[in-house]
Formats: sequence, C-alpha cells, structure tokens
Amino acid sequence: MSLKAVLFDMDGVIVDTEPLHRKAYFKMFEDLKIQVSEELYTSFTGASTKKVCETLIQIFGLNNTYQELTNIKRDYFKDYFYNDADFDLIPGVRKLIEHYYENKIQLIVASSASMVTINMVFEKFGLEKYFNGKISGAELKESKPHPEVFLLAAQLAEQPIENCLVIEDSTNGILAAHNANIFCAAYKSEHSHNQDYSLANITISDYTELELDKISDYFK
Repeated sequence: MSLKAVLFDMDGVIVDTEPLHRKAYFKMFEDLKIQVSEELYTSFTGASTKKVCETLIQIFGLNNTYQELTNIKRDYFKDYFYNDADFDLIPGVRKLIEHYYENKIQLIVASSASMVTINMVFEKFGLEKYFNGKISGAELKESKPHPEVFLLAAQLAEQPIENCLVIEDSTNGILAAHNANIFCAAYKSEHSHNQDYSLANITISDYTELELDKISDYFK
C-alpha cells in the first residue's frame, strides 16, 4: 500500500465558511425581528439551512415559507462570501494541495456542503485544476458519520481504501472516515471547538505535518 489519493473535507479543512453563515443568519434574524439566543443558534450546528428555517418558523410562529427564509439567508451568505475581507483559505492548505498535486497524488473533495458552495469555493480560490473530483454529501442518501461519501470518493479516485488518506476536522467526519476504514488525519485549528479526535489515526494543527515525507511511515 502507498498513498495515492487524499480525500479532503471542505468546511473547516480548506475554508472556514462558518463565520459567514453566522453573519448571514444573524442578518436574517434582524430582518425578521426575532431574537435568537446563542444556545439556540449553537443547536443548529451541522443542520441544513432548510431544517434551520423550518425550526425558526415553528419556534417564532413566522408566516414565511422555509424557501423564502432560505433565499434571504443565501443572498446574505453570497454577499459575505464574495465581499468579506477576512474570508480566505485556511493557512497552509494551498501549499499542501500544491505539494500533493506536484507529487501526482489524486485529490478529491468529499464534503457535506452543497455542490453550489463547493463550486463557489473552487472558483473563488482557483482550486479546480488540482482536484480530480468533487462529491457533495448534500446529494447523497446518507450523511456523515455514514461512510458513504468517503467510499464514493475512493471509488472516484479509483483507489483501494488503504491507498487513501482523509483530512477532516469534525467528530462526524472523523467517524465517517473510521467507518470507511480509511486512514484519517484530524485537523485541529484554533477555531475547532468540542470536536472528538479520538478515532482519528493522527491529529495535526499545521498542514506541513501532512507532507509526504512526514507521513510516509503510515503508508508502507
């Protein structure tokens, strides 16, 4: 076995869109004149926009459809995505992507994000040429911690799972990689909170730790 393919999660690994989602949601709450507590907002973590909007309609007795709310939120998100000065790739990730690409490692994005968001990120940061494929978990029947997204990514790379490495930052993503029996590197950033890395094979906080010479011992 040797490393032939790296399967990247996107949010929290390549970019961190969470602050943008947060800003967009709170602008929407302002428009709707509703007070959403930190506790309630935190409970939305990992839920789809549709689910969040349905919950808000129910809790606050709103007259809007979930589609109307989704559109308001999406418009704000797009505005922040293209215009927020703080929004950038996670430090060191472009260098790591280029390093793998130069060494003929196949790269696949296996993210829970929608394909629209994945494409927006790839276009904004010019990542298209480095990757061999993209999978959106939003289009699959099962979501992480189910292993489906990573098993499909390995198939897309045409590699057996023992030749693959997953880079993840969330409990559910790490669990999905574990359930797929794929070697998993957990990326722990300063923004990571309350995630469980115990099932990851290695935990790193700097992407230089994932350069090929540093991880070659794991793929012999």
